[in-house]
Amino acid sequence: MLSEILKDRILILDGAMGTMIQTYKLSEADYRGEAFKEHPHPLQGNNDLLCITQPGIIRGIHNSFLEAGADIIETNTFNANRISMEDYHMEDQVTAINEAAVRIARDAADAWTLKNPGKPRFVAGSIGPTNKTASISPDVNNPGFRGVTFKELVVAYKEQAEALVNAGADILLVETVFDTLNCKAALFAIMELFDETGTELPVMVSGTITDASGRTLSGQTVEAFWNSIRHANLLSIGLNCALGAVQMEPYVEELAHLSDCFVSAHPNAGLPNEMGAYDESPEYMADIIEGFAKRGMLNIVGGCCGTTPEHIKAIANAVSKYEPRKVGVAVN
Repeated sequence: MLSEILKDRILILDGAMGTMIQTYKLSEADYRGEAFKEHPHPLQGNNDLLCITQPGIIRGIHNSFLEAGADIIETNTFNANRISMEDYHMEDQVTAINEAAVRIARDAADAWTLKNPGKPRFVAGSIGPTNKTASISPDVNNPGFRGVTFKELVVAYKEQAEALVNAGADILLVETVFDTLNCKAALFAIMELFDETGTELPVMVSGTITDASGRTLSGQTVEAFWNSIRHANLLSIGLNCALGAVQMEPYVEELAHLSDCFVSAHPNAGLPNEMGAYDESPEYMADIIEGFAKRGMLNIVGGCCGTTPEHIKAIANAVSKYEPRKVGVAVN
């Protein structure tokens, strides 16, 4: 069904979970809740844990993006893998966090679908890059050293993907890819899971161009990134984070020319200012993204860091009058 809808219209992805959570100014006690009141290590900043300790906040954020017009909402699981959870000594909570996150998103999405069956809402299980890279040494004095192995990444990604699938996600979204080797580990884990279980979900991949060089952190161009993962039978390929819409436009256009699957984009609300905040207004950002749609570059569009429900509403309105990108047809 999802592929058929994507042929008919541009689908709207939600906005930034992390910067929305920041607006609540949560304390250490808020992050702990009752369930982890006695946890021996600091937990403030573990946003994914809020699916267990503050589910009402996460449900409220999902609802705000759904009300703004999002067709696809992402689970609050960007760091819900055992590699990232090592920072909080919470590796044993990975499955529970992912399952709780899907339940919250699933309930919200289904409630909005029930209100308007003609506009079904989908849940994308968010799979972030982890906080380690398989291609780059974290030690400048030892370029051959790696903080994580491919096998360790596969194990971590498979554990997370299995929890997301079992809990009822509609899509798996491997996002904010700064190292293609990490991404390949995630795709390997997902395909292995699909083979073992006989269950298969659509898979989206979204990479990150880190600066004006037009390359990922691990050094790949957009074309190299696409060719490295195009074998994976993806629903979509896209870009998110690091750049605002203006800076991202040429790279999304390149993907639209290259790829033989659907194309997504969810840029930041501009580049962060000196205080780490994002200044682009919903109207400004929507105006830029309207140009993407007008030129036939998009199938899925939303927002990353700094984007609010107001941004998503403005983007949804701006692209609603345009046809989606036709796979295999050159963009204007």
